[in-house]
Amino acid sequence: MSANIVSRLLEHYRLHARRLPWREAAPDPYRVWLSEVMLQQTTVASVTPRFARFVERWPTVEALAGAADAEILAEWAGLGYYARARNLIACAREVAARGGFPEDEAELRELPGLGAYTAAAIAAIAFDRRAVVVDTNVARVVARLFSIARPVAEAKAEIRALAERITPKERAGDFAQAMMDLGATICRPKAPRCGECPLRPDCTAFASGTPEAYPAPKAKRERPHRFGTAWWIERDGALWLVRRPDKGLLGGMAALPGGEWCDAAPMEPVLATVAHGFTHFTLDLAIVARGEPVGEGWWQPLDTINEAGLPTLFRRAVEAVLAQRRMLFAA
Repeated sequence: MSANIVSRLLEHYRLHARRLPWREAAPDPYRVWLSEVMLQQTTVASVTPRFARFVERWPTVEALAGAADAEILAEWAGLGYYARARNLIACAREVAARGGFPEDEAELRELPGLGAYTAAAIAAIAFDRRAVVVDTNVARVVARLFSIARPVAEAKAEIRALAERITPKERAGDFAQAMMDLGATICRPKAPRCGECPLRPDCTAFASGTPEAYPAPKAKRERPHRFGTAWWIERDGALWLVRRPDKGLLGGMAALPGGEWCDAAPMEPVLATVAHGFTHFTLDLAIVARGEPVGEGWWQPLDTINEAGLPTLFRRAVEAVLAQRRMLFAA
C-alpha cells in the first residue's frame, strides 16, 4: 500500500505542485526555514508577499542576524504570534554564529523556536533527510487514509506512527511537500475534491462514503472576553507610540500606550472601540484621548503611521480613530 501511495503522490506532485516563492530547484535552508516559521498559523496567501519582502530586505540568514530587533519586529507586524518573531531573531543569530543550518533533525530541534514539525520540515525539504513531517494538512490526509475518527489532537501519536509508515527513504522533501499540497488543495476540511485525489484508491475514508467525517472536529471552547484601554496622545500631527515589553502578548511590538487588559469595560468617553480575537480570548479595546505622553516612546507622524510596525490590533485602533475623524469632518 505505502509504495503505491508514494509513487502516485509523487507523480501528482510533479504535475501539480504549487508554485511558491520558497520552493526552488535546489532548496535554500534559509528560505525553507523562514517560510515554515511564517506559515505557522498563517495562510499561504498572506505569507507570500511578506516572504518576498523579507528575503528582498534580508536575503541571507547572516543579513537577518545582523538586523536590529526593532526593524525585524516592524516587518513582522500583521503576521501574528510575535513570540515567533523573537525566536526568529534568536535562531538567525545562532545559525549565523555556527556558520549555517545543521542538516540533522535532532540538531535542528535545538535551535530557538524550532519544534518537532519545523525541524522535520527543514530536514526533509532543505536537506532531503528522511523525516516524518506532520502539519495540520498532513494530519488530515493521514486521518482520512486510515479512517481515524477521533479529533487530531487526540490521535497525534497514531497519526504520526501511520505517517512514519508511509514516509519514503528517498525524495523525503518532495513527499512532505506533496502531502502538504494534497491537504491544502484537494483533501480539504470541507468539500474534499476526492475525484482529483491520487490516493483515492487507498483512502478508507473515501470508501466509507463520508470522507468529511474524518477526522472529527475538535470541540470548540468558548474564549473569555476582556476589555482594554489604549491612549490616543497626539501633538502636531504625530502620535505617541511606545514599545511593549519583550515578554508577553505582542512582546516587543510598537503600540499605543494603555492600561492593563481586564474583565470590565472602561468608564471613560472613547474615541473608538475595536474588537479583536486572540487565540485564548477576545478583546474590546477602547481608544481614549489623553493629553501628555506616557512612558518611554516616540512621536510617530500620522502620515507615516504605516511605517511604525504596529501589530494588527493597534493598526486597527488607529484606523478606527482616523475613520471617525473623517466622518466628523465630512458631516
